[in-house]
Order: sequence, then structure tokens, then C-alpha cells
Amino acid sequence: MAARIVLFGVAALVLVFLSTFRVYEYEHAILFQLGKIQHADYQPGLHLKIPFVQNVRTFDKRLQTLDAEKQRFLTGEKKDVEVDSFARWKIQDVVQFYKATGGDPRRGGLLLYQKINDSLRSEFGKRTVKEVVSGERGAIMEIVTRTANERGRDLGMEIIDVRLKRIDLPKEVSGNVYERMRSERARVAREFRARGEKEAITITADADRQRTIISAEAYRDSEELRGAGDARAAEIYAKAYNRDPEFYDFYRSLNAYKSSFTSKKNVLLLEPDSDFFKFFRNPGGE
Repeated sequence: MAARIVLFGVAALVLVFLSTFRVYEYEHAILFQLGKIQHADYQPGLHLKIPFVQNVRTFDKRLQTLDAEKQRFLTGEKKDVEVDSFARWKIQDVVQFYKATGGDPRRGGLLLYQKINDSLRSEFGKRTVKEVVSGERGAIMEIVTRTANERGRDLGMEIIDVRLKRIDLPKEVSGNVYERMRSERARVAREFRARGEKEAITITADADRQRTIISAEAYRDSEELRGAGDARAAEIYAKAYNRDPEFYDFYRSLNAYKSSFTSKKNVLLLEPDSDFFKFFRNPGGE
């Protein structure tokens, strides 16, 4: 009897387990009966189903990210650019999503990826490289997001945002561009160096001219001052001589002796009665 009760209890628990399912806050749920959709509008909580006849599939309703591979697009100038982008999306209509993708998120991402690429190709074809890189990048993302969201409704998906991570030139093109940029920078550098050398030569020549002028003016001024000094000295000497000729003659002789006998090795060859030694022979100079 006890074994039957236990067996009955286990069977009841199994039946309850098979007859109920739980939907979480972050999930969509679809109830199928013999492979056909019966109900999909479930609120979070515990719900009932018919065992072996009905089954339930759940899908994540949270925000998901589709990180696309790099794609090459043509701009309005017929130039190739490589675009790295990603999109954020979520399931809006779970029944439509199931019908369009078979409930496979990977397939849904692939279909969405194609729609986003179509929109990007169309927008890039309307603009130049400069516009897609800087000028209208925000406008492109806004337009592509809106267009992809309209097309994504057929998939039961809502596209929240489409972002462009990087826009690069292809390697074979960027190499040529960088080489042209280096050549242009080298040309500009040569122009600046040539301009600098020209300015340096001009400044050096002007400095040399100024130096010559200043030296000449300084020499002229020094000669004028020296002449004025000599004239003043001559005037002073003349006045001194006129006041006391004998003392002046004696003073001049002493200066001559001082200048002549600067060393013990100095030798003068003169006649003994020369006037040069008159103050040695006679202090009066007679």
C-alpha cells in the first residue's frame, strides 16, 4: 500500500512537471501543439500545457549584438573602402521571428546582416570618402539604423542601433595613399628648408653689412676722438712749454730716457756730445 502511494505521488509529480512550464522575465515563449503555434503572448510566470501534445520553445528577448565582418563598399567616387560595423537588436515579434528564421538566432543574424549591408552599400554609394569618414558618418548610421529597422520587421526583429567602428582604405590603396602623403610632406619640407636657407642667407648678409657699417662708423669716431685728443694734448704741451720751456724740455727728456732704456740689454750708439745726454752731463741741460 505504501509503495503504491509513493508510486502514485511520483507519477503525479512527473505529470505536474510535464504539464507546466516557466517563462522568465527575459524570455519570449511559443506554445506548439503538434507542430503548430497555439499561443505566444505569455507573461513571466508558471503556465500549463498538455503533456506529449504541446511543447514550448523560449527565445531571449534581451538586447543582442551582431558583430559583422569587414565589408568592402564603393563610394560615390568609385573608391573602395573597408567598413567594420556592428548592430544591436532584439526580438520584437517572436511569432514572426520564428516563421522567418525557424527560431535560429544565427540565421536571424545572417538575414539581418544582409539587410544592414544593403543599406550601407546604398548610403556609401551616395557619398565621397571624406564625407563617409568624417562629415556625414553620424547621418549614415542614423539612416542605416532606420532603414534596417523597417526591413527587420519582416524578421520580427527591432534594430536598436547600427554603428560604424572603422572605415579604412584597402591595403593596396592605403599604401599608395601613404606614399603620396609622404612625398607631399617631403616636398613641403624641402620648400620650408629652401625658404629657411634663403632667409638665413639674407639675414647673414644684412648682419655682415651692419657689422661693416658699425665697424666703419666706430673707426671713424675713434679717429675723430683720437685726433681731438692729440690736438688737445698738443695744445696742453704747447701751453706747458710756453710757461716753462726748460722744465718741459727736461720732462720730455726723462720720458725719452724711460722709453729708450726699458731693459738692461738696450744699447744706444750715440756721440758723446749728443744733445740726448745733455741732462746727464749737466743737470741744467746746458
